[in-house]
Amino acid sequence: MSVTIDLIGRTALVTGASSGLGRHFAGVLARAGARVVLAARRTDALAETRTIIEATGGSAVVVAMDVTAPASVATAVGEAWGALGRIDILVNNAGVTATRSFLDMGEEEWDRVVDTNLTGCARVARAVARRMRDDGKGGAIVNIASILGLRVAGQLSSYASAKGGLVHLTKAMALELARYDIRVNALCPGYVATELNADFFAGEAGKALVKRIPQRRLGRLADLDGPLLLLASDAGAYMTGAVLAVDGGHLVSSL
Repeated sequence: MSVTIDLIGRTALVTGASSGLGRHFAGVLARAGARVVLAARRTDALAETRTIIEATGGSAVVVAMDVTAPASVATAVGEAWGALGRIDILVNNAGVTATRSFLDMGEEEWDRVVDTNLTGCARVARAVARRMRDDGKGGAIVNIASILGLRVAGQLSSYASAKGGLVHLTKAMALELARYDIRVNALCPGYVATELNADFFAGEAGKALVKRIPQRRLGRLADLDGPLLLLASDAGAYMTGAVLAVDGGHLVSSL
């Protein structure tokens, strides 16, 4: 039996779609045929994402959403569901980071990272999954975690803790939601080249880090396309509770 990735007729909500990975993921889903709901706080940047998607023949709508604010999430999910009929796919991508030693990190900075990367993801997933359960048609949820949810690095205690929590949240959700035909999986990217980290990886510290990756290169955004579509589509219909690392072998590198 051949496997095809076809999201025609599906709708996908992507959080953190104003830039970076979220913008890229939204474009990938749109090119696969999905109608995409773009969610983030910065609606001006979301409008840019929508323009990019529509320029390639895709379909997208914009909703304002702050994942740390319950009322904002409830309103945005309601608007998206009402505008497009339902949400078939959720890509829980919104996230922030903070680089600081554990001893020097303040409560407010810690809370900002955990509230966005863990609690915010749970909040959006709960709002979407309740509607998926109630209409009886199931769906797919892809939580964007990180290899730092599976190992640690210095100066990133809050980020690693939140992403580690998201990995376990993915498994707990998968266990509880399978009965409603809602699949929940986590995508864990390794180090991926973007405009934001280009200067770091051009320096000596960045080059040294790349040498520790078995494939001896950074990931490209396109390296995430196939794994994302696998988890979001019927190609991964028997996958739930999976944690899929896309990292060039970084997690299995020797100590």
